[in-house]
Amino acid sequence: MFSKKATRRWYRRTRRRVGGLLLRVLGPTAVRLLAGSWKLERVDPEHLDRAAPDGGSLATLWHGRMLMPLFAHRNQGNSVLVSPSDDGSLTTGLLARFGYGVIRGSSNRNPARALREMLGTLRRGSTVVITPDGPRGPRHSINPGTAWLARATGLPIVPVGIVTDRAWRVNSWDAFTIPKWGARVLILYGEPIWVGEDADDEEVRRVTEEIRSRMIALEERGFRMLGVERDW
Repeated sequence: MFSKKATRRWYRRTRRRVGGLLLRVLGPTAVRLLAGSWKLERVDPEHLDRAAPDGGSLATLWHGRMLMPLFAHRNQGNSVLVSPSDDGSLTTGLLARFGYGVIRGSSNRNPARALREMLGTLRRGSTVVITPDGPRGPRHSINPGTAWLARATGLPIVPVGIVTDRAWRVNSWDAFTIPKWGARVLILYGEPIWVGEDADDEEVRRVTEEIRSRMIALEERGFRMLGVERDW
């Protein structure tokens, strides 16, 4: 007879397998249909263009917002830094279907490995998307990994805020956001942040807090533009 612990492990593995299969088979069609109904607006997209006129860049957005820009930035040669965890594996097929490259690594754990994985992508001029509070949170947390990567590569960070006026929100640590049919969606791009190659640890910590503050400020601005209360 299986113990409760073994049963829970079996349930988690089965849920991931089934969830992964459903995501690969049904996910792309569902996202296309739903996203096609959204009234999407990009705010200050020139910041993203200015960050990488001839080379790559790093873009940061909150883990719970990752669905909303998926369709808007499809097939543009961008890549996403995905956790090497089992949960991260669930999203890789969906990302590939929309033309995103997938880099398995983490800015939170062993950023040196993540750096090695993304250098080739960045040299080709791609934007690499990072969710600094993933894969397990807590929500809106951020550690120095992203700023460390920017220092090591010499590439700018573009903070991104994403908001919607009405959505379903999953009961998860990141309150994963799924805009409802016909919802307004704003993607707000912040001014690029550069980290000097000679930046010391204190400067990296300062930049880390600046990234977090700008991401939150962008979303607060977006909610004001929509005329709705923020969702955290």
